[in-house]
Amino acid sequence: MQEKIILASSSKYRAELLQRLHLEILVQAPAIDENKDIDDTPASWAEILSVRKAKAVAKQHPDALVIGSDQVAEFNNQVIGKPGSRINAINQLMAFSGAKVAFHTGVALVSNQRQILLSALDTTWVHFRHLDRDEVAHYIDIEQPFDCAGSFKCESLGISLFDRVVSDDPTALIGLPLITLCGLLRRVGVDIPGSNCSAQ
Repeated sequence: MQEKIILASSSKYRAELLQRLHLEILVQAPAIDENKDIDDTPASWAEILSVRKAKAVAKQHPDALVIGSDQVAEFNNQVIGKPGSRINAINQLMAFSGAKVAFHTGVALVSNQRQILLSALDTTWVHFRHLDRDEVAHYIDIEQPFDCAGSFKCESLGISLFDRVVSDDPTALIGLPLITLCGLLRRVGVDIPGSNCSAQ
């Protein structure tokens, strides 16, 4: 019988990505403090948030294996948030024109019962081509990526905004590094491919 696995996230993108693994996974949004400490780098903050999310849900479900993940976008040493509006999205993308942006994606596994706490980080570099404001506005109107840090959906039309993407894990940019996650799951006894789980 498969161990209960929970995704600690409110992101529909992460939930959709996890469907690729053919595992029975529950989803629960974590309640955590997402205020960044002043000494944390954007990269470390992505991993810290991933662990916090997993721990928060694991506290409520001590018998479960909990997956936490978070992504932090970094441009010119500054954290880039979700745009939230059309004008903010346009301004974000225009700022990225001809430049590169780092997307740090953390992932964590926590099980209180099995005393598991593992985490990892993937950094993806997105190189944007030179963008025209009219085409950016047209793109924003089509996809309305207001809930996406960086103001694009790389799994859709957003890919047309790039010159290239440099990453070890192609799903990380969408929000969850599946190659990395599969490695962590195997370390704790979850067979992928397959759905058998054996406690260690």
